[in-house]
Amino acid sequence: MSLIDLVRRTIRKHDLVRRDTRVVVALSGGSDSVALAHLTRELDAAGDLTAAGAAHFNHQLRPTADRDERLCAELARSFGWPIVIDRADVGALARSQRRSLEDAARTARHAFFARARVELGADVVALGHTRDDQAETFLLRLLRGAGSRGLAAMHPRNGAIVRPLLECRRRDLRAYLDERRAAYVEDESNADVSIPRNRVRAELVPLLEDRFNPAIVDTLADQAELARDEWRWMEEAAGAITELDRAALLAAPLALRRLVVWRAMTDAAGGRPVAFDHVQAALALLEPGGAAPGIDAPGHRVDLVGSRLVLTGRGAGAVGRPAAKVANFFRYPLSIPGEVRLAEAGCLVTAERGPAGLATPAGRDPAVAIVRSDVCRGPLAVRNRRPGDRFHPVGLGGQKKLQDFFVDRKVVRGTRDAVPLVVDETDRIVWVAGYGIDAEFRVTDPTQAVLILRLKQV
Repeated sequence: MSLIDLVRRTIRKHDLVRRDTRVVVALSGGSDSVALAHLTRELDAAGDLTAAGAAHFNHQLRPTADRDERLCAELARSFGWPIVIDRADVGALARSQRRSLEDAARTARHAFFARARVELGADVVALGHTRDDQAETFLLRLLRGAGSRGLAAMHPRNGAIVRPLLECRRRDLRAYLDERRAAYVEDESNADVSIPRNRVRAELVPLLEDRFNPAIVDTLADQAELARDEWRWMEEAAGAITELDRAALLAAPLALRRLVVWRAMTDAAGGRPVAFDHVQAALALLEPGGAAPGIDAPGHRVDLVGSRLVLTGRGAGAVGRPAAKVANFFRYPLSIPGEVRLAEAGCLVTAERGPAGLATPAGRDPAVAIVRSDVCRGPLAVRNRRPGDRFHPVGLGGQKKLQDFFVDRKVVRGTRDAVPLVVDETDRIVWVAGYGIDAEFRVTDPTQAVLILRLKQV
């Protein structure tokens, strides 16, 4: 199979893009991203997608960073593409925010991708991660300790981020570029084996290939896909357990029990990591004759009260534990036609009926949503988020916790409680205002009656 046909197969398998999807290529200057740019141009010419341009982020971490920026700008010009370029002193950011360099770089880079997507009027940003990257990520997660969620490694789609090269080997991409005599840069920091990923790439993977399994990259990448499928199933199954009731939890398989309790504890932890041992200690409270009525966990306490696990924020007097923030919940009815003014969020949400078949062009105006009215049950309401909220973003292929959706979309933590949610009578999320609708309410047929929802700042 040719390289471009392999990319087409990945795109179809995961429904990453369609012919009218506007794609921004995240261009670093390295071989993988340059190959992605060339392949995207070929797919654009063949009518498989629409190339919207390129985006380059200069981390200012290496003396050669400006060289990489110039190469990316020249490549985009040679393709006739617009390119958005930004730069930041990521080293200084990491020091000021007391974060690891890798974490600060990733956060700054993905925030830039979101800005570039808007600036270029695109639907998705394509990254050049390969099958080799997937295997390395799997090994890193395994070495650090991870379950199915972590071992799923990189997803082909994560919100507006897509990875069309996830089934391609790095060596094949370089051969493809060599055939075209295409220039790319070598990142000299890849030789620094003090960086865990580089050490895995330079030392561990070659050892495994030589001594244990010549096809180890494919084997590990396949394991990541299996873990991803398992995690998706577990998330859907865990969604049916809505209460931390002793009987319901003990009736569930242990893996689901762990997941449900981990989710609840993570929500209560205020951003602090919840480890395997914390979850095990909480589950032990459910066992007959438990040694203690409750446990202290990161940022909160877990108690068995009657037949339920109850999670509460740690008091202000606890060492190193600030009092848990009490959410300012709101909920208002939304008439059709009608509007709701939200003083808590400084905005206005309106609803009106529209002509059948009207649909919102993907990615064009996040402040407008066109949804099917026939699947909305009962009257609508506007509220903010609640613990455990979940919905099914368009294109994801399954449910996602709203908290995780906000993290993926880089929604600032302090603003998440003010994001309006339009819900129906059964409290299903119809629209996360400004960010996306639930897939169940997507218009799929020109005969379907629709509602037009709008978000206005006031």
